[in-house]
Amino acid sequence: MTTKKILGAVLAIAGISATGWLFAADHIDAPAVTNQTSDITDVYAFQGQNTNNLVFIGNTQGLLSPTATGAAKFDDNTLIEFNIDNNNDNVEDLVIQCISVNGKMKVYGPYKPSATGARSYIEPNAFSAQVDITTYGETAKIAEQKGIKVFAGPRDDPFFFDLNQFKKILAGTATGFNNPGTDAFAGTNVLSTVVEVPKSLLGGTGKINVWLETKKKTTIPNM
Repeated sequence: MTTKKILGAVLAIAGISATGWLFAADHIDAPAVTNQTSDITDVYAFQGQNTNNLVFIGNTQGLLSPTATGAAKFDDNTLIEFNIDNNNDNVEDLVIQCISVNGKMKVYGPYKPSATGARSYIEPNAFSAQVDITTYGETAKIAEQKGIKVFAGPRDDPFFFDLNQFKKILAGTATGFNNPGTDAFAGTNVLSTVVEVPKSLLGGTGKINVWLETKKKTTIPNM
């Protein structure tokens, strides 16, 4: 695969310690990418079952009904990029780049990018792993190469939010959330990209900042 130039749309920035976890959510709050394959719903990062690893999850294309999920696909022209800042200067020191190619999710990194900010490049020699994309209703396909585990495919949206109660709070007709609340996202799906990485590949030993971007190709490579 040749090097390619990408432009991006940023979703979320958050911090995680070596033993903690985080999530940040959006769910169609960015009009420029609403109903597009680049629309990010959530980013998650947490310690893996193997405590020597960190797990990164990027979810896109939210609010998919079960009937729409079967037709939903990753876009071969959209890069999903996890950005990792391990010295707290709010500039990515490492990236994990994921892009679908002919039914497979290819993963590059983690590695130090040659460009930071809204423009990214994929370096072919940074390839680390790939997995066949799981289709809706199929048993999850998980691949492991070089100590990196990867999954890509549809999943039930794990984010819980009582949207109707939230609107009532904003309108002044309620003072707080109910326990239990009503999940506005129940029964909807997302396309999920999951990468589990040894901590030893991430640099640093303390807190890292993580954010997720989706970026569209501005040049089409030969693959």
